[in-house]
Amino acid sequence: MAALKGEKRFNTFLTILFTVICIFWVIPVVIVVLNAFKLNSFVKTNTFALPTGEMWAGFMNFVTGMSMGNYNFLKSVFYSFYITIFSTALILLCTSMSAWYVSRVDSLIARIVYYLCVFSMVVPFQMVMFTLSRTADTLKLNTPYTIPIIYLGFGAGLAIFTFSGFVKSVPLGMEEAAAIDGCGPVRTYFQIVLPVLKPTLISVAILEIMWVWNDYLLPYLVLDKNLYRTIPIQVQYLKGSYGAVELGATMAIILMGIIPVIIFYLCCQKYIIKGVAAGAVKG
Repeated sequence: MAALKGEKRFNTFLTILFTVICIFWVIPVVIVVLNAFKLNSFVKTNTFALPTGEMWAGFMNFVTGMSMGNYNFLKSVFYSFYITIFSTALILLCTSMSAWYVSRVDSLIARIVYYLCVFSMVVPFQMVMFTLSRTADTLKLNTPYTIPIIYLGFGAGLAIFTFSGFVKSVPLGMEEAAAIDGCGPVRTYFQIVLPVLKPTLISVAILEIMWVWNDYLLPYLVLDKNLYRTIPIQVQYLKGSYGAVELGATMAIILMGIIPVIIFYLCCQKYIIKGVAAGAVKG
């Protein structure tokens, strides 16, 4: 009985603790939402107040934000969507194939490739960002249409680690039966392995989309800011006359940038736990 009471108290403590943590995480988003609808003069003086009465700006901040920065905001939206979609697709295709190979082929090269990919997860981006920028310029990877190759390099570690754990749980007999029926490696992958990987594919896709969509540093270092700006980069250039920062417009654009990924996450969050757990426990 005493053990049950102790467990109940511990669960209550964890509930309160994580509730407080969630509140601290949500506060910045709430501040952005509140100030996105306030006049610029009230953002600093009444930061935490509701946008009512004379503070209410309506959707004027959104219109102002989209027209500032001497850059077409719709271009930023296009580049963000393009980079996110193609980077995620490239990561999913290449890393799932690689994970299948290193999980099935018992060789020194396969193990080296796997551990190098896992090791890349612990290398801070700041250690390689200057050499990366130079390399991207040399290899002409400094456009939105080629930057997915760079994202593939940085996203491969986590994806291969997750996929490998799940592939090891897939019965080898399925692939052997496909080989007996005349399937080659490519056909076996697309018709046998890929459908089985669906839960992990979805979870990895969600994590990669959230990362690429919100990423600021990599596009800022690699892309030409005068020609290509993603939404996070465009936020930096939201300045009015004489360099004054339009806080209301900035908050409005930030809100427009986070709404898609929040909606996407809320719709798909159940797949994250399911896919990660499948890759971790079964592996």
